[in-house]
Amino acid sequence: MYSGNLSHQYKCGKITGVLHTKKGVQRVGAEQKQGKVQQEQDLGQLLKIRREKLAALQENGKNPFEITKYDVTHHSQDIKDRFEELEGKKAVIAGRIMSKRVMGKASFCNVQDLKGNIQSYVARDSVGEEAYADFKKYDVGDIVAIEGEVFKTKTGEISIHAAKVVLLSKSLQILPEKYHGLTNTDLRYRQRYVDLIMNNDVKDTFIKRSKIISAIRTFLDSQGFMEVETPMLVSNAGGAAARPFETHFNALDEDLKLRISLELYLKRLIVGGLERVYEIGRVFRNEGLDTRHNPEFTLMELYQAYTDYNGMMDLTENLYRHVAKEVLGTTTIVYNGVEMDLGKTFERITMVDAVKKYAGVDFHEIHTLEEARAAAKEHHVEFEERHKKGDILNLFFEEFVEDHLVQPTFLMDHPVEISPLTKKKPDNPDYVERFEFFMNGWEMANAYSELNDPIDQRERFRAQEEAFAAGDEEANHTDEDFLNALEIGMPPTGGIGFGIDRMCMLMTDSPAIRDVLLFPTMKTLGGKDQ
Repeated sequence: MYSGNLSHQYKCGKITGVLHTKKGVQRVGAEQKQGKVQQEQDLGQLLKIRREKLAALQENGKNPFEITKYDVTHHSQDIKDRFEELEGKKAVIAGRIMSKRVMGKASFCNVQDLKGNIQSYVARDSVGEEAYADFKKYDVGDIVAIEGEVFKTKTGEISIHAAKVVLLSKSLQILPEKYHGLTNTDLRYRQRYVDLIMNNDVKDTFIKRSKIISAIRTFLDSQGFMEVETPMLVSNAGGAAARPFETHFNALDEDLKLRISLELYLKRLIVGGLERVYEIGRVFRNEGLDTRHNPEFTLMELYQAYTDYNGMMDLTENLYRHVAKEVLGTTTIVYNGVEMDLGKTFERITMVDAVKKYAGVDFHEIHTLEEARAAAKEHHVEFEERHKKGDILNLFFEEFVEDHLVQPTFLMDHPVEISPLTKKKPDNPDYVERFEFFMNGWEMANAYSELNDPIDQRERFRAQEEAFAAGDEEANHTDEDFLNALEIGMPPTGGIGFGIDRMCMLMTDSPAIRDVLLFPTMKTLGGKDQ
């Protein structure tokens, strides 16, 4: 049964005062209980009536569920945009009845489709007496097709004068009340199909998300990139610092993991001679839920042979500008009232310089682990015994810098300890050629000059194994087949991973990642998802 917000439609036993006597409290409780029971009875009766209407239609040979197709000529917004061209001409629309006014021999209804909604004038003399009698019994939520002439009412509203109304699907549930919509956030995420019906801005967000991904593909295709697909079920989930989900493959009697990254397989393709590759797909990380994290999310990774992280910075700037112009029509993004300008050259700053700028600590002057620990204690930065100097630098960055990176910024040259797959800087092997792209204080992308030295890579894997043994559950494990691919030979390569969901959040001004995921991960209710 639909469990949406119906309280605005069915209110019973409303109590306007408070009784303080024991007898009074009992009376209040009884009235509340009685009101709830009455509300449930009223709702049950309305649902029963809808099923009775369906049964009557079926008995009369008008079963809407037997209709398999209907030829639609226009969407609502198309008719409004092209009214001068279409006035007086026939149009066929289909959609959901969102409101209805019955006035004797003539009625009005509002039909909502993919692109919006449009009013229809339904008169008995135009559709026929029997059809009009059927129409009067239709409910809000029913899906109909309407054929008729495009016209404008005396009040100036573009409408369709119906010559034919066909019931295509009977709604057996009741939509939330029109003026309050579906406002319960948890219910909106669980019943996204109702959310899309009742909240036009939600539908607009997901249409825009689709356009964002399409614009990304168009841009990369124009740059000579090839879209590929790689495995989701893997024996070794590497390429990122994250805990994987684990499963068991019965046919092979093997434990497998859901991928946490796309990296290691895409690099194998670079080895194989596919010089520019990308993949847009779901990855899975066994982590918590918050406004910016969902355990399954959409990641895009791309790899380009014969370039480095500087090439990835140029590509990122151009990609973001292209997508913003295509989807928003501007290079200025406004998120939560804050403007971010993609039209200007993005700032580039090293992690060491950023920590010096915002925390006042110069890691160029810190040479030993003991000095790094002392600086952390002085600035109240918590660290663990296993953390090395580079780890502590990163902790300083997270504590003092991240929130300041609101405008588009490339945070460059990370310590080697936190970058197991990245090429070292030739002039300073304590750091690597890596950047993270930040906007609004969020990490939006992560890029490397990819490590292609198999001997160095094996040493990095060994360090990761030691970190795992010391308690780091997010450390990478040695991937022998990947090492074999590097031994075959991988050219100098630039690579980057983009968080598509966060990109969609910024470009749709959405407060949480769940607002840009059609079906976000939710805790199961009552033993099954509702």
